[in-house]
Amino acid sequence: MGSSSVISIKGINNNISNNNNNSSSENNKENTNSLCDMSLKCWCRWRWDHCFVSASFLFFLVSFLIFASIACLFAWLTYSPLHERPLFGCQHDTEGSWSIGVFYGDSPFSLKPIEAKNVRIDGSAAWPVANPVVTCASVSEAGFPSNFVADPFLYVQGDILYLFYETKNSITLQGDIGVSKSFDKGATWQHLGVALDEDWHLSYPYIFDYNGQIYMMPESSQKGELRLYKAINFPLQWTLDRVLLKKPLVDSIIVNYNLKYWLFGSDHSGFGTRKNGQLEIWYSSSPLGPWKPHKNNPVHNTDKSSGARNGGRPFLYDGNLYRMGQDCGETYGHRLRAFKVEILTKDRYKEVEVSLGINESLKGRNSWIGARYHHLDVQKLRSGGWIGVMDGDRIPSGDSVHRIYLGCTALLLLAALIILAGVLLGVVNYNLPLAWCAHSSVKRKDGFSSWEHPYALCCRVRRFSTRLNRTIMSVRGRIKPNTCSGRLALTIIFVLGIALICTGVRYLYGGNGAEEPYYWKGHYSQFTLLTMTYDARLWNLKMYVKHYSRCPSVKEIVVVWNKGKPPELSDLESAVPVRIRLEEKNSLNNRFNVDPLINTRAVLELDDDIMMTCDDVERGFRVWREHPDRIVGFYPRLTNGSPLKYRDEKYARSHGGYNMILTGAAFIDSEFAFKRYWSEEAKAGREVVDKYFNCEDVLLNFLYVNASSSSTVEYVRPAWAIDTSKISGVAISRNTQVHYRIRSDCLHKFSQMYGNLASRKSKFNGRSDGWDV
Repeated sequence: MGSSSVISIKGINNNISNNNNNSSSENNKENTNSLCDMSLKCWCRWRWDHCFVSASFLFFLVSFLIFASIACLFAWLTYSPLHERPLFGCQHDTEGSWSIGVFYGDSPFSLKPIEAKNVRIDGSAAWPVANPVVTCASVSEAGFPSNFVADPFLYVQGDILYLFYETKNSITLQGDIGVSKSFDKGATWQHLGVALDEDWHLSYPYIFDYNGQIYMMPESSQKGELRLYKAINFPLQWTLDRVLLKKPLVDSIIVNYNLKYWLFGSDHSGFGTRKNGQLEIWYSSSPLGPWKPHKNNPVHNTDKSSGARNGGRPFLYDGNLYRMGQDCGETYGHRLRAFKVEILTKDRYKEVEVSLGINESLKGRNSWIGARYHHLDVQKLRSGGWIGVMDGDRIPSGDSVHRIYLGCTALLLLAALIILAGVLLGVVNYNLPLAWCAHSSVKRKDGFSSWEHPYALCCRVRRFSTRLNRTIMSVRGRIKPNTCSGRLALTIIFVLGIALICTGVRYLYGGNGAEEPYYWKGHYSQFTLLTMTYDARLWNLKMYVKHYSRCPSVKEIVVVWNKGKPPELSDLESAVPVRIRLEEKNSLNNRFNVDPLINTRAVLELDDDIMMTCDDVERGFRVWREHPDRIVGFYPRLTNGSPLKYRDEKYARSHGGYNMILTGAAFIDSEFAFKRYWSEEAKAGREVVDKYFNCEDVLLNFLYVNASSSSTVEYVRPAWAIDTSKISGVAISRNTQVHYRIRSDCLHKFSQMYGNLASRKSKFNGRSDGWDV
């Protein structure tokens, strides 16, 4: 009986225990579900509150949109789209974009660029041919991808010129020796191929004759030797003849002077040498060696701007020896310096600097030698004149890396300013997440207490966070956004932000700052810029000349002065010659007067109140060179109806084409257009122009159509154009309705005189490059 009672009590206890356990389990389950629901809701609410609608998030989003919009607007207004470049060939890198030009003169000290000789090549509409004449583009088009060409040396065989130079292979990024040939004294060049390709970098292909053999001594400093090659099938096949010196010399040359051969070179690998400021000399009875060192080697071991490093072939003139040297002070190959050698013996060397006589361009980086030029080879031709080949670059050494660094720095500073503005507005706080330094409630052993050292990283971060928040609160307390000082501080931050975002765009998107010409059929060329104005528009003219004179292909600016006192040339800031042509009569016909002093085939007629980028002008010039028989310009018009009615560009676009280009911004052929305009046939039309003081551009369009059975106009869309006359208040055609009515009258009269041009309709977006969209 006792035992059964015990069992019964145990059973009851077990039942009670089971019931309690079941109840507890159910309660725990409900609590867990409730906690999960609450956690999910809290997490969702946290995500919503802290990510999507938090003041900090909205502030940074709005700031990003504002400054991104400013960046896009600045880029659109300031820079044209970057040129599309091929996958291989002409890729600008940290070494630059070197190219080669040709110069002529009566002496080595009177050299002028090829464009000064007015060399004509009608097949490419290049009149005159302009430097550079050999580029990475011409080499790449011949099937040899090249990033740049530099270090040119001439070899003259009668009337044939061979040009040897370094060409940087776009694929291997290694310097090889290329060669081109010219039959017309350097105006055009045929790329023959790669003359020398080794497993190491080659450059500076110094070439000379000796005992009926042709030798080349390129720089092989990467190999650690000065090697001499001999031609076995000139100009493309060479074999190693010997190693002249077991030294890693750069830019070495050999000259025959005072019954000895002298070798000049620079060794940058030795202890104590100064890079680009060191020069050594060796001498021998033969260019094949053996060579003995000069007693005072190194004869130069100074700073890199001294011109110690060789910059081309030495030459003899009037019995004197001259050496070319590189000034590398500001950047590698910054400029050339010429030195007259006064003493050259086994134990003495003395040279003095002389003027080279080459005028540097005032166009800055828009010139092909705007940033630097570091090599010149001059030789005397059979005709008695001198020819020189020189390399140049518009980009300083390491410019791309420098631009990325400055651009990224500007963006980081902008981010700091945005955070500062957020702090002042009270939408940015610094809070350390608790999870980073969570404290566990679990009992730990004493061995783990060392993890909670007061100088642990977590504690340091917490203290920094506390101090930073105190600083933020202090700043907010002193500079409140709703006070004058607060508004001023925010305004200054915003202005600085605009300056920083524009600076970042300039360095990261704007490229090297150069506006380059466009290559066409193996050549570059130049044009004359002509504008017509009078005394009331002098403000326009000054800004006009300063801007357009720096465009790379502008050779001269001609100002047709119709009325009033003309300005002094000293009043106009120009990078090219400016000529003011005074007219006796105030007539719009003066725009197309025959001018024998114009020495370019292309003339850009451009009103003095139109401002556009040099890149837009250069694109128009490229298109004109493709179609020199057409009027190529930037303002299209469509005339149609019966009678003909003058319409604007919007109307032309809505009707899908144009048949007229305004010559207030257009390229024309100087010989054809001017002679045609002043022909007897055009006399009646010129009288209409004088009667209305209008329509001279309309007349020229009719004259072009009357002389051709094909298309006579071509449109190029500018990235942007500004009418400065609206700013200065001196616009000629202020009343648009009256102006258009007069032009419609002119259309009616000209169509009776010269036929109808309405049928000559050209379509927009007909070019593969998209320049006429």
